[in-house]
Amino acid sequence: MWISDQWQDFELIDCSGGEKLERWGSYTVVRPDPQAIWQTPRNRSEWNRQGGHYKRSSTGGGKWDRGNLPSDWTIGYRDLTFQVKPMNFKHMGLFPEQATNWDWAMEQIRNAGREISVLNLFAYTGAATVACLKAGASVCHVDAAKGMVAWAKQNAQVSGVIDRPVRWIVDDCAKFVEREIRRGHHYDAIIMDPPSYGRGPGGEVWKLENDLWDFVCLTANVLSDDPLFVLINTYTTGLSPSVLTYMSESIFTKRFGSGVSDSQELGLPVTESGLVLPCGCSCRWQHRD
Repeated sequence: MWISDQWQDFELIDCSGGEKLERWGSYTVVRPDPQAIWQTPRNRSEWNRQGGHYKRSSTGGGKWDRGNLPSDWTIGYRDLTFQVKPMNFKHMGLFPEQATNWDWAMEQIRNAGREISVLNLFAYTGAATVACLKAGASVCHVDAAKGMVAWAKQNAQVSGVIDRPVRWIVDDCAKFVEREIRRGHHYDAIIMDPPSYGRGPGGEVWKLENDLWDFVCLTANVLSDDPLFVLINTYTTGLSPSVLTYMSESIFTKRFGSGVSDSQELGLPVTESGLVLPCGCSCRWQHRD
């Protein structure tokens, strides 16, 4: 398991009964988490005085009790800064468990010894984009939601990388990749965080179980002749890390004749228990001669 344990501005304080108690900077938040099925005692006093609480509805969905939460605020990770805020469907605009992947991608870019271009697909609010820009890469950031791309620009601004070489694209990711293939554009690294289900700006339907294989095959066509890495993230329940390794080896290693894939669960340390909460999984593929 890859554990994001270097945070100062984020803390997973406790988790129990299908919820998790977190600290985001100076504010505590309670949010649902389907992995936390255990019914351990809630000994932490913060459970009863949280700043915000996303409460599930018996009819589906849910809503925020915002408590003393501001409309938005910033938190830092190493030399990166991100804007966070309570969003619909429990999200905060950042996935802290991805920090281990930011560290890894930044290390690959800094050690490459050459200029690296990164394509970030389903790029959300741009944490990986900001990390890669900070490491010295150029980035093409693609997401179908205009609001998420605007938020990513804000993260680049507060992290001090807005003037780095970056393209901000609002588009369906598959259609964009198809156009890049026709244009003959290539990238040295690809990061993707495909949703379980989604719709593009033109109503295009994405369902991961049906579309991931074809999409990953497609992206192989925009990799340069000497690619650095591919990073695939998924939060789809039931899709094991081994599935991602099988797919990565079958597509990227076969195409380039060499390479190594490593897939693991992502995790966050829990302060109260000393254990680790699983939070999705990732596959890291590296091209090696």
